[in-house]
This record gives sequence, structure tokens and C-alpha cells, in this order.
Amino acid sequence: MLLIRSTAPKSTDIDPATITANIDTSERDGFSYDPSSPPPAFGHDMLKYFGFDKEYVNVNHGSYGSLPLPVLAECNKLTLLAEANPDKWHRVTYMPLLVKAREEVATLIHAEHDEVVIVVNTTHGINAIMRNIEWREGDVILNTTVTYGAVARTAQYMADRSEAPRPKVYTVELTFPMTHAEIVAAFRAKIKEIKKNHPNTVFDILPTDTKLEGKGNRIVAIIDSISSNPGMYQPWKEMVKVCEEEGVWSLIDAAHSIGQELNIDLGATQPDFWVSNCHKWLFAKRGCAVVYVPKRNQHIIRSTMPTSHEYPSVESVRETSDTKFVLQHQWTGTMDFIPFLSVIAALKFRKWLGGEDVINGYTHKLAYEGGKHLASIFGTEVMDPSGEATLSMTNVRLPLPVEGTGPDARPIYTKAVQAQIARFLQQRFFETWNTHPGVYVHSGAVWARISVQVWTELADFEYVGKAMISICKEIEEEILANATEENEINEEKASEETVDSEKATGCWIA
Repeated sequence: MLLIRSTAPKSTDIDPATITANIDTSERDGFSYDPSSPPPAFGHDMLKYFGFDKEYVNVNHGSYGSLPLPVLAECNKLTLLAEANPDKWHRVTYMPLLVKAREEVATLIHAEHDEVVIVVNTTHGINAIMRNIEWREGDVILNTTVTYGAVARTAQYMADRSEAPRPKVYTVELTFPMTHAEIVAAFRAKIKEIKKNHPNTVFDILPTDTKLEGKGNRIVAIIDSISSNPGMYQPWKEMVKVCEEEGVWSLIDAAHSIGQELNIDLGATQPDFWVSNCHKWLFAKRGCAVVYVPKRNQHIIRSTMPTSHEYPSVESVRETSDTKFVLQHQWTGTMDFIPFLSVIAALKFRKWLGGEDVINGYTHKLAYEGGKHLASIFGTEVMDPSGEATLSMTNVRLPLPVEGTGPDARPIYTKAVQAQIARFLQQRFFETWNTHPGVYVHSGAVWARISVQVWTELADFEYVGKAMISICKEIEEEILANATEENEINEEKASEETVDSEKATGCWIA
């Protein structure tokens, strides 16, 4: 994954008052709704309930989420309540609301409420889990070539730490399009390959083991429920079953799941760990994520991140196996807890819209049909023609050259070229077209990821199509035509401006 970051201006260059001067809420009427009246039809009529610039075409909801104005209004009320009496808020008022938020999220994902806690984002939750595992030399972390960049880097950090013991990282190659059956087969084959290549290692440590005397090693598999890049629904439930059969730990990166994936039944699926962002698809305020750890595995989570006042001593855990999982996560230091509580208002708003089935019925149908329509505009194809891996995101190949696959084929999208394209895209997206689809390279081609929400219409796909045809023509003429070995931008400079996870099959451009 290759992520381009703009150069940060000096703080003295930024005047918040100037930035917010043109924000006008006086004409907005979407801060409230009548729960006894039906909502507007999905599509552009729903835009009144979101705070977007009137000229902005939002097709990248999957990256950062979008907060409905009625949820924002409830958050603002809670903020005023907290500021009215900070002592009472933090000591009395906040905690029961957090319990309610946890209970409502737990009900949605079919988990027990004391198996669920709330943290700031999925990356945070996955880090907390991985840093609590007491690694042994010879342990294995298994991810894929489409594992989210920060999560892949976390796995690599576990292997790179100066302190021993350190696990080794192995990767399953996923090159789309692939069927769910092919993904499961590749996953199982990699596990068997690891075991075969380590004949003297016994992978017999299970998450439920509280005593490790006489035990060997473990394999921890990081599994996407819906990968970010490409935005594809993965057969994660089947992969959890493979983990159970092979004695492998299952850590589910479900960053895109809650609010986009229907029928999340963790009580039935029983992964070892599952983490999902509520601020992406569930309409909660940033940042808010749910961490599910079943009771059988809570002894592993010794400490929150950062460590809580409620951290129990080693001896007390040995005596009871109780790490105070929920209690520790109720308070990890003073912070703004409003995003954690926003899931209550978010779920209420979603219920008014018709509930999970109605919302996702609309977004899934439009993602599937809109993706095919956009591909016809480009004269290309969608990554998932069958629709098996399409929920509310669709991936469409852009009308740009595709790299060859032969031994003499020269790469087109080097790090340097991608960095140049990224800067160009960002400029055109923000200064000319006022939209921002996710753009990335996968398997030698450039793709756009379009996120569909309740405000999206087919016309938005057509607008993105018009924008990308114009931009792609400019990229070919101004960048690719000049990207020779002699005049490519300096590779070393490009590396300094990017974060590269060395995943050849997929990388973000913008």
C-alpha cells in the first residue's frame, strides 16, 4: 500500500478562524427529524441530513465516514452537558451512557455486552490485541497482500522489535478478481505450507490456553471481513472455520463491516477477536470503534492502550484469569468520550431510515449497478463482475494503461510515478471537480473505489465518470508519456514522501 501525504504547513500558517469563516449553518434544516414521519426517499433528498458542501460529490464515505446532522446535534448537546459540569459528567453521567452504547452495539452484532468495548478506531483496537499477545520465538503472524497498511505495519513491527521473542510474518497472495472459494483455498494452503516448512515446530497454543507450560507456538491470522483496498467483501466466516480446524487464532479486521455488512452474528461465528469502526458505515462520530473479545479469550488482553487505572497485577490475573477487560476500557485517561456515545444517536437515526436491511438493500443494489454503469462509461470492467464480493463499495478499472505481465514487461506505476499521479489527482479532485474517489493500483492496473451511501444516486457515478475520463487523459499526456527512465521523478524523493508497505499487488495512490 502506498499512501501519499501532503506536506504539512507550519502551524503559524494556519488560522482556524479563516478556515471556518465560510461555514454557515443558518440555512441548514437537517439537524432534526420527526421519528413519527417517514424519511425522504434515498438519494439526493437525503443530503439535507448531512453537512456536505453543496457542490461536493461524496463517493468516498468508506474512508472517513460521514456524520448525519441529527447525530451531530445530539453530540453537541452531550458536549454542552459535559462542559456544564465536567466533574459530574466524568464521574456520574458518562459511564451509564457508555454502558448503553456498548449494549446497543453488542445487540447489533449478536454478542454479549460484556464481550464488547469501544476504542477510537480499528487500528488502535488491533494494536491493543497484538501488543497483548505474549509472543514466542517461532510464532507466526499471517496476513494477506490486501491487509490494511497500518495493520500490516503493526504485524511487521511485532517481527522487527528489538526485544525478543519476535514472530515471523507470512503473507497470502490475493490478486483480484478471485472467488470466495479461491480465497479460502489460498488461505488454507498457506497455513498448511507454513506448517510443512516448520516440521520441528508444534503450533498448538490456542487462545483459550491460560497455562503455556509444555506448549509450542501459535499462528495468528489477520483476516479482513471487507478489505479496504480493493473494497471487497471477504469470506471471513469461512476463514474463521479454517482457523478452528487448523488451530489458528483468528483476528478479524472488520473496519468496514458494522453498518455495511448484514447478519454479523459473532455469537455464531465465534472469531477469536473482531474489531470494527463505527464511524465509517454506522454514522457514529469519528473516532469510534467496537472491539469484540469473547470471554474465553479475555485473559489475553492484560492491558488497555494506554494502560488503565484498572490494570490488574500479574498475580491477581493468575489467581482469577480476570483481566477486567470491560472495566479497564471504561477509562484510559481524560479524552472526548462523545464519539463513543454517538452510536446511540446513530442507531436511532438508522432505525428511522428503515434499519439495516433497508439501508444496505439500497446501497448494495446501487453499488453493483453503478459500478457496471461506470465501467461502461470508462470502457473497462468492474473487479467483481459476479457481485459476490460487492456490498456498498464497488471497484472499477480506470481508463489508463495496464502493466504487462511478461518477463520483459516494464513496470509503469513505479513509486515515483504513483507519487506524481497522487499529487496530480489531489489537485484535480479538490480544485477542479470537488469529489474524491479512492484511487489505487492493483495487479498492474489503476482502479477507483466508489463508496455508496443513502444520499448517492446513479448521477454521482456519471459525474465521477466525467471527472475521471478528463483526469486520466491528462495523466496519460502529462505524466505517463514522460515517465521514462531518464526523466522519472527521483525515486528516493518519492520514497521519502510515501509510506510503502511493499505490497506489490495493491497500493493507494490517492
